[in-house]
Amino acid sequence: MSLSIHEIKTYKRIDELAEDVIALAKAVLPDKVIYINALNDVTQVTLKVSENNTKVTLKEGTTIPVEDAICNLIDYKKGLPLVYNNISKTNDLKKVQGTVDSINANAYLGIPISLSNGERFGSLCAADDQASVFDDHSIMLLQKIAKMFAYYLELEYLAYRDFLTGLYNRHYLFNHFEDNAALGGTLILLDLDGFKRVNDTFGHEAGDQVLIEFANKLQSFKLGIKDAYAVRLGGDEFVLHLPYMKDMKTLEAFAKMVLKDLKEWESPMGSFQLTTSMGILVYPENTKESLSELLNKADSALYEAKSDGRNTFKIYK
Repeated sequence: MSLSIHEIKTYKRIDELAEDVIALAKAVLPDKVIYINALNDVTQVTLKVSENNTKVTLKEGTTIPVEDAICNLIDYKKGLPLVYNNISKTNDLKKVQGTVDSINANAYLGIPISLSNGERFGSLCAADDQASVFDDHSIMLLQKIAKMFAYYLELEYLAYRDFLTGLYNRHYLFNHFEDNAALGGTLILLDLDGFKRVNDTFGHEAGDQVLIEFANKLQSFKLGIKDAYAVRLGGDEFVLHLPYMKDMKTLEAFAKMVLKDLKEWESPMGSFQLTTSMGILVYPENTKESLSELLNKADSALYEAKSDGRNTFKIYK
């Protein structure tokens, strides 16, 4: 599950820490422009850029498609730095040459920043408009600085994520629901029908695998829906938050698709049937109700779905 740029920007003290990281890296390479990029599967955002005397024209907040980003060429799996001492004499940057030209860079050093689970955050970079040699000692020091930054990211990640599934947790939902709720949207409360029987029949390890698979399905459902995210509230209770989605026809089609896909399981349960019930609440723009009040209404709809035979959805009215 890739980090969202929105999530990164909600981390406490992210700006302050990024400035400290930039300052430390700048002490190692004072004649270079130092910057931090955040990447996900779609975009790259430049979070922070140092003051510099180079002619590199990179600016904070610059957002580009990830396939156009030189940082996307870093080997994050191996954790190796990407070094180009003289880009003008390099022939293997055709895919990102337009980006390199647009910022007027001729020397580049990219240090990968990743979480301990292998999920990439982005990169700590140094660049110059002139050809330059990045020595091994400087590279090693920037790798240590990037590692310290990754430790901080890990703490923030764990604070907002469910330890089992990797989805957002209740803490994230209650602290950030209002970030993109002003225009209205939909809350979907989901509950696995008869999940206790899975644990009782196959054991808690199998139950955990079911929850992980369920979480992965929720992640796939939200793809292509702007700012949507999934949350594990606890146990087998989950939430899908779909900001901006308020059209009933679209919502009902989405709910039917979700129910259909949640009938099919790869987890080893044999002929055991496992379905899902959903309670759906559409909330208006600038709602005055608290998140707890909204979830209570979604829970009422969920109870109605359970009472109506389960494996169905009800929309709160």
